Order: sequence, then structure tokens, then C-alpha cells
Amino acid sequence: MINLIAVFIGGGIGSILRYIAGICLPFPTLIVNVLGSILLGFLFAFLMQKPEISQSLKLALTVGFCGGLTTFSTFSFQIFEMIELGHWINGLLYAIVSLFLGVVSVFVGVYFAKFV
Repeated sequence: MINLIAVFIGGGIGSILRYIAGICLPFPTLIVNVLGSILLGFLFAFLMQKPEISQSLKLALTVGFCGGLTTFSTFSFQIFEMIELGHWINGLLYAIVSLFLGVVSVFVGVYFAKFV
């Protein structure tokens, strides 16, 4: 239960910062996605070496904060993991299929909204 609360708090803070970025920055989604991906990569590498840091704090910072801040960091990290494991083709296919389906899904949502 504590892990869920940690993710909730981290996600809330990240989401608020993303909202503020949307008000204050040009190209806010691009900026938060790039910075969040850098931060998630850093946190992953740094926190792996720190077993003394609680799992709840790790989840609050990575899944919560980075996930709330960005719309892209976890997606990027999943591709990184595939590449790290030598699954280049899977990583490339995952990226292409995810982006394609994401854009198509927006079109589908817009299409169905016309009937509401």
C-alpha cells in the first residue's frame, strides 16, 4: 500500500510540473519528455547502486514523478531495456507500432467524438 501512495504522490508532483511547463515553456511536451527521459535514465542507473534507498522512494521518483512529468519516459526506457538486452528488432518494432497506434488511436477517438 505504501508503494501505491508513493507513486500517487510522485505522480501528482510530476503532473503539476508538467502543467506549469505547459504554461511557461515553448514546446512544453518535447521539453518535459526529453528532460524526464534523461532523469529516468539517471535515476535508474543511480538507484540500482543504492540498495539502502527504499523501494517506495524509488517508485515515487521513477514511476510516479517521471511518469507524471512526462508522457514519454517510460516508453523510452522500455525501448532502452530491449536494446540493452540485444533485442534491437523488438525495440524498433515496439517504437514504430506504439507511435503508429498512438496516432491512429487519436484519429479513432476524434472520429467517435463526432457521434456524441
